[in-house]
Amino acid sequence: MSDLRDPALYDALLLLSFGGPEGPDDVVPFLANVTRGRGIPEERLKEVGKHYFLFGGVSPINGQNRILLDALRKDFAEHGLDLPVYWGNRNWAPYLTDTLREMVTAGHRRIAVLATSAYASYSGCRQYRENLAESLAVLEAEGLPVPRVDKLRHYFNHPGFVEPMTEGVLAALADLPDDAREGAHLAFTTHSIPTSAADTSGPEDAHGDGGAYVAQHLDVARVIVDAVRERTGTAYPWQLVYQSRSGAPHIPWLEPDICDHLETVRDEGARAVVMVPIGFVSDHMEVLYDLDTEATAKAAEIGLPVRRSPTVGADPRFAAAVRELVVERTAAERGRAVERCALGALGPSHDLCPVGCCPPRAPKPAAAGADSPYA
Repeated sequence: MSDLRDPALYDALLLLSFGGPEGPDDVVPFLANVTRGRGIPEERLKEVGKHYFLFGGVSPINGQNRILLDALRKDFAEHGLDLPVYWGNRNWAPYLTDTLREMVTAGHRRIAVLATSAYASYSGCRQYRENLAESLAVLEAEGLPVPRVDKLRHYFNHPGFVEPMTEGVLAALADLPDDAREGAHLAFTTHSIPTSAADTSGPEDAHGDGGAYVAQHLDVARVIVDAVRERTGTAYPWQLVYQSRSGAPHIPWLEPDICDHLETVRDEGARAVVMVPIGFVSDHMEVLYDLDTEATAKAAEIGLPVRRSPTVGADPRFAAAVRELVVERTAAERGRAVERCALGALGPSHDLCPVGCCPPRAPKPAAAGADSPYA
């Protein structure tokens, strides 16, 4: 318990997220940041940004992160963990480089990093690590101290992440009419990615059909299904499906899409569907549009009752899980034996991303891994 009150190794926590626009004028510049280097014209960005314009040009992700920041600070204070919490984004203010500059100016030299992505993949892990390396290089070029940054392990199967989702599924099922609930289907959703990126996700020994990305999602889904069966006495049919595809049509991406899946299970006799966004930490734009708007409209069109369970967001159990991850990593860095919380069959993820983990299309430096140029 002494580790709870004296993290010692770490002098700050960085909440690292994707970022999102906070007004109509932000949408196109934000999308330009996201797609930088791809040569996408402004008119195409405006078309892509129509989802944001439907919501006044505001993505909820920044607001969600502010609430999570408050929850983390509250939990840390209540448990005597004197660790300041900062927030930086990859693609919108507050930008990662600016936040790291603020942190080192305040004297922080050993920083734990929590990314708002729970699973292994290039876009969900290594790309964040590349962004960290880019920002550290900027600080170095400016003559500022370069801090040590350690990304906390993947938390997809941590009880503090899984248990709130399980309760959300139970609540969504309870909200269905009795006759529909008896024939309900659970559709676990996550972001579709190119199959080539999925197949090479995770450490090299996990590469293969779907890689660690698919395996981790399937493991979480099984944990939730088993917990729901224990609580309700019903073994609901389920499947892992995908949403938010954004790539070129000729490139294979993970399937089936949630909207196609709704038609399939309706034709197979499902009486209702609960959509479970296990791939997302908060109710950001891809949840609000792709599920609450597009998929829900599709379900209404085909006469299929649907409910959507909530994401974890700032649930106190998730905030507590983050604290536990900091304490766990602190103990591990000190060389102490540590109990790592994990549900399911896969066990806890690695602390340090090994060489060959989620390789990019082109080699780029990445911080917080075995191949990091910043020890």
